Amino acid sequence: MENRTFYKIAFASIVAISTWGIAYGITPNTLVSGGLPAHTGTTTTDYLTDGYLTNWKSSNAKEIAINVGEGPSKLLINWESYGDCAWATNFTSGCGHSGVALSNFKILTSANSTDGNDGDWEVAATIENNPVMARGVEIEFAGKSWFKFASEGDVGQILEIEAFDMSNGGTDTWFFMGTSISQMGIKQQDTDSTTAQLIRARHPHFTPAMLRGGIGCINSTEVVEHLSEYLEYAGNVKFWAIEMGTNDAWGGGDWNLNTYVSNMQTIIDSAKAHGITPIIARIIATDSSKAGWQVNPAFLEAVDKLTADNNLPAGPDFYGYFKEHPELLASDGVHPNSDTKGGQAMHHLWAEALSPLYDIVDTAKGDTATNKPDTTTAFKMASKFIAPRIYTQGKNIIIEGNFLDAASVSIVSTTGQFVSRKNLPQNYGRALFENLPAGQYIAIIRSRNASLTSTVQVK
Repeated sequence: MENRTFYKIAFASIVAISTWGIAYGITPNTLVSGGLPAHTGTTTTDYLTDGYLTNWKSSNAKEIAINVGEGPSKLLINWESYGDCAWATNFTSGCGHSGVALSNFKILTSANSTDGNDGDWEVAATIENNPVMARGVEIEFAGKSWFKFASEGDVGQILEIEAFDMSNGGTDTWFFMGTSISQMGIKQQDTDSTTAQLIRARHPHFTPAMLRGGIGCINSTEVVEHLSEYLEYAGNVKFWAIEMGTNDAWGGGDWNLNTYVSNMQTIIDSAKAHGITPIIARIIATDSSKAGWQVNPAFLEAVDKLTADNNLPAGPDFYGYFKEHPELLASDGVHPNSDTKGGQAMHHLWAEALSPLYDIVDTAKGDTATNKPDTTTAFKMASKFIAPRIYTQGKNIIIEGNFLDAASVSIVSTTGQFVSRKNLPQNYGRALFENLPAGQYIAIIRSRNASLTSTVQVK
């Protein structure tokens, strides 16, 4: 066996992976505001557009203008506010949250301003009584070069403003729904890179628009109670990356299991009805020696079944990874630990789980990064493997099939440990991985034009 570094890879079935390019093809939406100066009256800032969502530098300026230049006919304007890092302050009764949302303001556009103050401005959008700390609004932008936030009241603490070119109907937009696990790990804690930045590094044609929506103490019942508000304020996002279940499964029992499953199905159905693809993470493991309890396996089985039954892309396996790395959990044994980079691990795990969606689209696009692949192209790409057979014999994993291109097969444990890699020739090929310890593995099959993964159980 080869000795390699850890791969933090989340798993999915062959069926799910091979249909992603058809059902969930992602059209890029280029970030056009990154690093540009934000004009706040007579001064400018560089931290509102720097992409570093945990630099904790914020602005309370009532007018903020950014010159992105001419070109885009439509823009998606995202903004994030600070507060106590919860997405909403009144969605749960379990614990209190504080923070002032950017509530009442207009987004203006200009074609002839020179400094964000002069020139002619038109109202592109009016936002009233917004209660959430992160949101995106699409505006018409043909012939314009500037946009500006003009607020009427208290703007709170604005952390970041991003503008994405939506001229080609971009769909690379993400809302990270979650509990305190996400409030802390995805927003509140430092990381070397966000999920969006990690995707960008792997797939340079893409700049995901990422909104963070964790709320401490919330459970699936409270999400359903506020589902209309989730849809109102994050319903224009094409993907919901969902971390939900720690509070439903609290204490280690299964008494709330049926309610959790029913609620999650309601969330899935509602998201799909609004053109949103939900992706559900497996519930994070606790450090039972500190927390005094562990997530009941029935909840993990429920997440897997919900994913399979609804033909969803698989989310990250927070349970498996944090079970193997309890040092990444805080002293309560439940939440990610900032000091040991627990939140950073969550960003990386999400990026690993979501990357196959971009693998499929990258391959289908070839060198034409701005073209959206049609279903015919995606189907031809996915058929490069012609349904390889993956099975076990005793302690051995065997992969065999007809390959239109030469391929490689990697075996990785579900905890992220690289095991071995073998090459398969064009046409018929067979790879044998012998004498593996009992456990669950991920088989990753890659060729020049395709990528598939599947889980395999060695008993």
